[in-house]
Amino acid sequence: MGRPLAPLLPWSLHPEEMRYLASPAGTGVQPYAGTMKLTPPENACDRDWLSLRMKLWPDGNESEHLRDMADIVARGHLVLLAVDASGMAVGFVEASERVDFVNGTSSSPVAFLEGLYVDPNSRRQGIARAMVVAVDRWAARQGCTELASDSPVENVVAHATHRALGFEETERVVYFRRAVHAAQPD
Repeated sequence: MGRPLAPLLPWSLHPEEMRYLASPAGTGVQPYAGTMKLTPPENACDRDWLSLRMKLWPDGNESEHLRDMADIVARGHLVLLAVDASGMAVGFVEASERVDFVNGTSSSPVAFLEGLYVDPNSRRQGIARAMVVAVDRWAARQGCTELASDSPVENVVAHATHRALGFEETERVVYFRRAVHAAQPD
């Protein structure tokens, strides 16, 4: 499904910028050769955004994603779709501003990369890098001095992607839980 290209936004990137953003020599990432724009979704039910989210987080069903998308829009988080020259959405990024404690950071608020996805056929062209640069610009405008993210311990591809995008690993955490048992009468 194609979408019309949105007018240039403050975070729109031109091909010259895309070539500049490609990874350093020797990383295997090629400069983006086409025209790509980063544009917000049309609304909280945007079908392209939904489709890309379901690829990144396949365990969620459509109604769960739509509920989350409505919440993201209501909270004013940053959401951008990477749209190629044909009008096809090939990636997305979601970012928020967190004021609670964020592991591995030393400031507040902190911009947080909630989700980043590029369609496998469009990877290694600098699209993820362009989206993270857009998040970085947004974070600076919000007054944030740090951009954080997380990834499951077993997702080594995501770890490598984060490092390639300039993130540094800060710590590893194992979360625990237990059920709370009802209080017994005395």
